[in-house]
This record gives sequence, C-alpha cells and structure tokens, in this order.
Amino acid sequence: MAKGKSLMTPVPSRTDKTAARPASAAASPVVEVAPAEERVVSTTPKSTVSAMPFGAANYRLMAIGLAVILAGFFIMTLDKEEFGFGFLGLTLGPLVVLSGFIVEFFAILKNPKA
Repeated sequence: MAKGKSLMTPVPSRTDKTAARPASAAASPVVEVAPAEERVVSTTPKSTVSAMPFGAANYRLMAIGLAVILAGFFIMTLDKEEFGFGFLGLTLGPLVVLSGFIVEFFAILKNPKA
C-alpha cells in the first residue's frame, strides 16, 4: 500500500446529503409500493408443531403416574405399626410413590409424535 493512502473513503456529512437533494424531495419522501402481482407471498408450509404440547399417550402416562402416586400414599396408611414406622410406611409406600414420580417424569418428556 502506498504511503499516505487510506483504505477508508471519507463519508459526507448529513448537511452534504440534504444539500444535494432538490427542495421538493426533501419536503416529501417518496414511498414506492410494488404492484400486487409482484409481491412475494410466502408459500412455506405451516409449522408441524401441534397446538397441544402433549399427545394422548402422554396424558395416559400422566394418569397412570398419578394413580401410582396415590396408591403409594394409600399403602403408607395401611401400616399397622405405631406412627407408620413399619415396612409399609417406611419402605414400600415411599418406593411406590417414587416410582409414580418417575412415571410422571417420563410422561412429560415423552415425544408426543412417537
């Protein structure tokens, strides 16, 4: 590159741009609208995402998970030990409730299309 030359070109100031226009053009800007025949209409297909976030299988799994959770709480009430400190209240019931929550987790994450 030659000494003293710049790659940058000077940008005219705003006053230079308005001075170059005729007076009638500065007063009313012109807006051009394409005729209806030339307008491009998007013909892309609509999104394949359904309006409902869950499908029938998701709701079925959610109902099963809720039933398992309720069954786990019912199992905990069946314990005959004092304050529920027996096997049903401390072990089996909570495991059934936990498995119900795992079913709910999969019901939420299951792809409704598959």
